[in-house]
Amino acid sequence: MKRAILAGMVSALALASAAAADIKIAHIYGKTGPYEAYAKQSHDGLMLGLEYATGGTMEINGEKIVVIEKDTQLKPENGKALLEEAYGDDEVDLAIGPVSSGVALAMLPVAEEYEKLLIVEPAVADSITGANWNRYIFRTGRNSSQDAVSNAIALAGEDTHIATLAQDYAFGRDGIAAFKEALESVGSDVAHEEYVPTDTTDFTAAAERIFNAMKDLDGKKKLFVIWAGGGNPMSKINAMDPSRFGIEMATGGNILAAMKGYKEFPGMEGATYYYYEIPQNPVNDWLVKEHEARFGAPPDFFTAGGMTAGIAAVEAIKKAGSTDTEELITAMEGMEWETPKGTMMFRAEDHQALQPMYHFKIKVEDGVEWAVPELVRELGIDELPIPIRNQ
Repeated sequence: MKRAILAGMVSALALASAAAADIKIAHIYGKTGPYEAYAKQSHDGLMLGLEYATGGTMEINGEKIVVIEKDTQLKPENGKALLEEAYGDDEVDLAIGPVSSGVALAMLPVAEEYEKLLIVEPAVADSITGANWNRYIFRTGRNSSQDAVSNAIALAGEDTHIATLAQDYAFGRDGIAAFKEALESVGSDVAHEEYVPTDTTDFTAAAERIFNAMKDLDGKKKLFVIWAGGGNPMSKINAMDPSRFGIEMATGGNILAAMKGYKEFPGMEGATYYYYEIPQNPVNDWLVKEHEARFGAPPDFFTAGGMTAGIAAVEAIKKAGSTDTEELITAMEGMEWETPKGTMMFRAEDHQALQPMYHFKIKVEDGVEWAVPELVRELGIDELPIPIRNQ
């Protein structure tokens, strides 16, 4: 009996030791709620990225990768509590997420308190790697400035007037602030700004104010829309016939489901973070092939982002030779790694991933459910003057 008990204790200790050796990653994201589609893509991409970077083993130096999922339901207080739980109770080595910028801002101080890494993907607000940043935050996703600068390059031109419409929260406000700044750098400006609540369904009043502000202006006139989630206002505003005032619609890239609505706007220009047919590199080739084989559809906007985060985590641990936070930070500052978008790099000053963006023009193709963002030109890292905002 004593031998049996002793054997059981040894077995339990062995299991505990094996579990302790696992590399634990928490994926904290809004699985339920308005950004559910973004969340699924992000998680699918993360798992594909971990698989790709480990050659299918899901191990690093013989240690198994364990991913723990937690659902914020897009509530900042949930994000904060779940990250505390992941670092404290689950003892994860690092965390990835969330979807929402508002949730991310609530999570940032927790990473600093626990002195553990948070790789932000795909939340976009500049303040995440700006005013609210701390040294434990790295972001693989693009920020508002990268969206803004690339769209400013795509849209600005001589005698061009641009109005904006965005949601009234961190993503929208940061996005427009960065867009205005970017336009100034290319000699243009914003003629009028409108912000509406995230749950707005009637855009009549906002559109009328935009029309009134622009109708008497000479030259080209564009309405640039920054929007996340459902309820995108572009079709509703287009139904109000902005063209009678010479106003063209403009926006950045989006997920394929949202791109179906872009079919109303052939020839519309903007800049995008990702479209599966644009990047030409081995990582994207693998992603497109595997995603279509497993899910019966091409990878989407946030799938590429999730994969990028997964590869970054693996490459950082390999480079550091450890999951120790300080060693990871040292390894990741200035780290370059290969992604579905090609080579990306963590800027040492603010840990923002520098990456290419894509100037597109919308094309409608027979047999394709969504509008195709046809590449006009790739905007390389060196062509995108992304401000450092954490100093």
